[in-house]
Amino acid sequence: MSESEAIFRSAEMSMIQLYIPNEIARESIYSLGSLGLVEFRDLNKNVNQFQRTFVDEIRQLDNVERQYRFLIKLMEENGITPPETLAEDYEASHKNALTTSQLDEIIANAQILEERVTQLADASETLLKKQIYLKQYQQVLSTSDRYFSSDVSKDLNELNENENNNSSDPIETPSSSSSSSNFITGVIPRDKIAILEKILWRVLRGNLLFKTFEIEKQMYDKKAKEYVNKNTFVIFSHGEMILERIRKICESLDADIYFVESDSKLRRNQQVQINDKLTDVTNVLETTNLTLQTELRVISSEIDDWIKCVKLEKSVFVTMNKCHYDLNRKCLIGEGWVPTDELLNIQTTLEDCSNQLSSNVSSNVPIIMNVVNTTKTPPTYHKTNKFTDAFQSMCDSYGIATYREVNAALPTAATFPFLFAIMFGDLGHGFIMFLAALCLVLNEKSIGRMKRDEIFDMAYSGRYILLLMGLFSMYTGFLYNDVFSISMSLFKSGWEWPSDFKEGDNIEAYKVGTYIIGLDPAWHGAENTLLFANSYKMKLSILMGFIHMSYSYMFSLVNAIHFKSMINIVGNFIPGFIFMHGIFGYLAVCIVYKWCVDWVAIDKPAPSLLNMLINMFLAPGSVDEQLYPGQATVQVFLLIAALICVPCLLLIKPLWFRHQLKQKSIALPTDDVENDDNNLLSNLDIVDDEEHEEETFGDIMIHQVIHTIEFCLNCVSHTASYLRLWALSLAHAQLSQVLWSMTIGSSFYFKGFGGSLFVFIMFGMWFVLTVCILVVMEGTSAMLHALRLHWVESMSKFFEGEGVPYTPYSFTSLLNEPAE
Repeated sequence: MSESEAIFRSAEMSMIQLYIPNEIARESIYSLGSLGLVEFRDLNKNVNQFQRTFVDEIRQLDNVERQYRFLIKLMEENGITPPETLAEDYEASHKNALTTSQLDEIIANAQILEERVTQLADASETLLKKQIYLKQYQQVLSTSDRYFSSDVSKDLNELNENENNNSSDPIETPSSSSSSSNFITGVIPRDKIAILEKILWRVLRGNLLFKTFEIEKQMYDKKAKEYVNKNTFVIFSHGEMILERIRKICESLDADIYFVESDSKLRRNQQVQINDKLTDVTNVLETTNLTLQTELRVISSEIDDWIKCVKLEKSVFVTMNKCHYDLNRKCLIGEGWVPTDELLNIQTTLEDCSNQLSSNVSSNVPIIMNVVNTTKTPPTYHKTNKFTDAFQSMCDSYGIATYREVNAALPTAATFPFLFAIMFGDLGHGFIMFLAALCLVLNEKSIGRMKRDEIFDMAYSGRYILLLMGLFSMYTGFLYNDVFSISMSLFKSGWEWPSDFKEGDNIEAYKVGTYIIGLDPAWHGAENTLLFANSYKMKLSILMGFIHMSYSYMFSLVNAIHFKSMINIVGNFIPGFIFMHGIFGYLAVCIVYKWCVDWVAIDKPAPSLLNMLINMFLAPGSVDEQLYPGQATVQVFLLIAALICVPCLLLIKPLWFRHQLKQKSIALPTDDVENDDNNLLSNLDIVDDEEHEEETFGDIMIHQVIHTIEFCLNCVSHTASYLRLWALSLAHAQLSQVLWSMTIGSSFYFKGFGGSLFVFIMFGMWFVLTVCILVVMEGTSAMLHALRLHWVESMSKFFEGEGVPYTPYSFTSLLNEPAE
């Protein structure tokens, strides 16, 4: 694989310096944003954001974005959904930057639209409030007229008697002539009627007459901004002070108070006037709303394009604020990181932009681009395509690779679906997952243009991961000979039953050959099948784990060779390699050797490998059950080699650093010592290139002690961690078998039409549970375990993850960002 593809290692980066004439600065930055290859550095870090050169332009565009958000809010309130333009479609139709006059026109049009729509919205809101007021007034008049037309004298006399009997009450007693006008009418939400009545009863000590009537239709509530159930009410009492107190209590409970004449003729005149006003207001409101909605629909057809246009133009000015503005040269000076193999592309783009704009300016001043040598650490950039992007995102979620170190995403593209398939090995379940992923892959263009929710977008983004997971699961399911927990007899079995065998006889099958590939179907349903599968998958998981960790550890050698760090090879890789392979590599070889020996033929029990590994440390030189001749001598030699590697891991690198530091301090002047120390520490990968901190021998020693302890312990814990491959594989197989036997498997014993119907029902139940539990839930669990094996067990062997992500100024990234 060529280096230019930047998948095995990150792409080589170069820092460029741009000198852009002020006349064409905005258009040039716009062309670089369309290209999406330059990560601009902020050269004005010490300058306040509000004191930079192009703050006024950014404020204007911020105001335009606020105006567009206001228009969208009004559209949502009126049930209008503006069509959304896809980022790629917009970029294809807007390749060039707007002229200054076009940008000014957009700002002016946004102000005009806001004023026009605001006037219509305010008028509509005012008319709506007036309509609500008149409708409620109409209901109050109707219910009040109905109440007053009835015989109310009895209620009023009862109220007067209660008032006269309460001699200690300081409330003034009204005259009989004014008692008929001592009432308050209004409208209140229905859920507050009981509260109002209770408060008035306690405050006035029962000296009131309270009547309420339900309004059949729901009325709009201004405070709740929704239609609610309301009631009209009439409250009779004595005295202006008391009535004023009642008004305040009603208003505190969001009641609307209305004046109603006590005379029936005057009330009829009120009703006529209110009905006429309500008709006029309703007509004007409908006309205003129609005009507003028409205006908003016209705006909605283009507002998404306007938003994207303003967003890009604003990003141009934000990027220009990162550049240094040279008043003397009248140009912008910018710096940024770009991939080295894209330098020619960027140069060509700037030259084309300069030539296109030369006719609009008085003088043709070229754009100057220089490649700058720097000691700053470049950002990490891996070129990806639609297949590798999901795997790269998976590894970047754990950490960004250090610049130019081996990229963990490349091997992950093969090992992740395979380790998943070991835990999820079933031909049927893998086929369901493969079909689901295949649908996403075949329809990726149409789905990519759809608006997706978060969960569906995760599945779509990882469609190629799911496709490989399903494909690899079909392969491992074929090896396990499992199809929905049922075995297949594709080839002749290697086991046969005696000719006189009858069902129920306690006779064992005898071996006549070897099954061609995969697990023999004769094991399915055997009494010792679980014991056999346990032993087989447990040892297989140890082998897979050792292979996975070994090749991952080899990447640390590749990194050390690339960075020319011989001390890392001698002080870290070689002792670590001997330690890991002397113990766990030996265990892996013993597992394979034990499989290759026919222990039945030699009439010897197979030795326990777990006891062998324990005794290798606790009782070196003694072997209880010999696996092969000379086993004791080999184990003692490997144990001594592993123990020697521990002090080597601990001391070689720190002592070498101390020796080099002393040699340089003697041979070089003081100033040169500091520079050489920094280079030395950089080779040791201990300090950052941008901030060289003085590291002492004690610091290096502590760092190496931690590394040694962590490596030795991780060799044990990580090897044991791969046993999850065995545990989840057995759990998946057993759960699949239980689900089959509890649903469709038990329905085959029924016969006739009822039996057929029962089979149909059980099949539906089995299929739904299979997809939901075994494919989705079990698949998610296996995927998370496979992810952990890569993040922790594999990547910790070589991955530093101290890089900085490459985030170029790109319109594609800006347009795909979620809206605020």
